Amino acid sequence: MSAEKRNALGKGLSALLNDSENVLPYKKTSSSNNGNNIGDVNSLGSVNEIKISEIEVNPFQPRTEFDEQALADLSASIKLQGLIQPITVRRVSANNYQLISGERRLRASKLAGLTQIPAYIRTANDQQMLEMALIENIQRENLNAIEVALSFQRMLDEVGLKQEELGERVSKNRSTVNNYLRLLKLPPTIQASIRDGELSMGHARALITMDDPAQQLYLHKHIIEQGLSVRKVEEMVRDLQKSRTKKEGKQPDEVSFHFQKIQDDLATRFSSQVKLKVNGQGKGSIEIPFLSEDDLGRILEMLDW
Repeated sequence: MSAEKRNALGKGLSALLNDSENVLPYKKTSSSNNGNNIGDVNSLGSVNEIKISEIEVNPFQPRTEFDEQALADLSASIKLQGLIQPITVRRVSANNYQLISGERRLRASKLAGLTQIPAYIRTANDQQMLEMALIENIQRENLNAIEVALSFQRMLDEVGLKQEELGERVSKNRSTVNNYLRLLKLPPTIQASIRDGELSMGHARALITMDDPAQQLYLHKHIIEQGLSVRKVEEMVRDLQKSRTKKEGKQPDEVSFHFQKIQDDLATRFSSQVKLKVNGQGKGSIEIPFLSEDDLGRILEMLDW
């Protein structure tokens, strides 16, 4: 991902707080500043790029184990898309920060070879200021759905609110808050499309009703390529779910974790609902469905047919 795109993303996120007098625009900064701004509140709430080498993990982090394959997948996504959701750190000294949230993102960024990472910088006494700034800016109409979702998540993680309390603060019911938060569980490619305006919130709501990332990516590909309407996507989601229910009713043979991973990888690769069938002797078949002749041509081209 180019530096220009990363800067554009940072500017969008910094809009969450840019009404506050305690905000500076997104900037790449080396945190080497001779200790002159250790107490400078101007960096609070803004998105800054800081050196990964200057970040220490929170010693009170309850999570100690991370899925290595999931980290590798996230690392590959970061190389391609950049880091969509900044981490949050607390300034400890001029050249030292302590991680508040985002250890998985931090680890994956290290694997991706990043030397700097976008981060929200907080001090120990800015929680109330952050809450007020976030609530005020969530009401703004120029925020995209991902920016709103990130704001909601920060309210939960950093301010310590529950979803019901968050809904009361921003005058939205719990289901609406939950729908926004679920956007952050979508694959990074889809989050980027929502952020960039390629997908509407209506499309996103249809996609989050499915719990299979491969199916989500499958539909995402066709929404972008064919300009599908929200209603059409909702119909396709219902058809996929009905098809899945029927197949589950037949109680097919279980696919091992190894073959399930292969199936998911193929589905992502071809942007199609690939089905991998394997019998007890290790024999089987691969099924790659297509939606049209053009879609078939796309698949055949990927197979060098």
